[in-house]
Amino acid sequence: MNLRIKDNGIAPDSEEAAQALKVLKAWARSASEAELAALDPEARRLLRNTPDYPVFRRDYPHDFTADADYKAGLPDLQNGPASLIKGQKRVIQHVGISNFRLPIRYHTRDNGDLTLETSVTGTVSLEAEKKGINMSRIMRSFYQHAERTFSFEVMEAALDAYKSDLESFDARIQMRFSFPMKIESLRSGLSGYQYYDIALELIEQGGTRRKIMHLDYVYSSTCPCSLELSEHARETRGQLATPHSQRSVARISVELAEGGACLWFEDLVELARKAVPTETQVMVKREDEQAFAELNAANPIFVEDAARLFAQALHDEPRVGDFRVVASHQESLHSHDAVSVLTEGETFAAQSLDPKLFQTLFHVG
Repeated sequence: MNLRIKDNGIAPDSEEAAQALKVLKAWARSASEAELAALDPEARRLLRNTPDYPVFRRDYPHDFTADADYKAGLPDLQNGPASLIKGQKRVIQHVGISNFRLPIRYHTRDNGDLTLETSVTGTVSLEAEKKGINMSRIMRSFYQHAERTFSFEVMEAALDAYKSDLESFDARIQMRFSFPMKIESLRSGLSGYQYYDIALELIEQGGTRRKIMHLDYVYSSTCPCSLELSEHARETRGQLATPHSQRSVARISVELAEGGACLWFEDLVELARKAVPTETQVMVKREDEQAFAELNAANPIFVEDAARLFAQALHDEPRVGDFRVVASHQESLHSHDAVSVLTEGETFAAQSLDPKLFQTLFHVG
């Protein structure tokens, strides 16, 4: 049967539409799979009410069990042949998952073990001839070790597990958390908890492993130039003036020296505080606020000074190998920030920076 509807700008009536659907269904009963697959998607949807179209269950099958044979037959596109690769067949240096969270128990130097919410990033390398990886295997491998109190040795065991499971040559684990330390005020005797953003990173590349610790240290920086100009106004004109100071952040990244003693979280915080003592305060009374003003006046620093002071402290610490200091003084005088980057060794050397690196140093409390 041939059905022709003239394209004269007049819409078909219901009888003509019903006749067209009847023709389509008659054709579908004898059409091949390839012909059905090539059919316009809107036309295929019209065939769903035909006896030949399967009727799917719409309720969740609570009684269904996926046995070994069923699971073995499930499609796995990520482990498919290289012919499925889209784009250029290239090695991917890092592919995996970021920011899956779980509670992790950590050793501390002063307060026993602490359980902290931790954000984990796990990645592996992917060879040019492989389509992809099964992301969930990274999580499963990590969970096998998550109940243990974490250290770099436990991180290495987790990295070994998913590196082997995914048959990759390079791998990386990064764990981020907020670490609490009780800090005493300067004069009043009060104390409160300061929280430090810390990340642990274990990297294997080219058969070499590196253990890295990152710390965001928040401090106040008083501009030396502004301090001198303020004093000049007082001395020469009897004019009250105040130097400008601002909340500042240094991201300190250190490679742990191979075979060295443990560098505790508290050790790195105290090293930073010794280098630049004007850390922002937690609990203050009036005497503490006055003391903080005096402390800032005794330690005025440009952003260049901050980078070098941190670098000197890190250089003198035998448990630290290569390091990097990224400092940002979030100016109260200018509408922009003053920044500096100082690196030691090859681990952190880079010609290019993340375009939003300094924005990530903004501390919101």
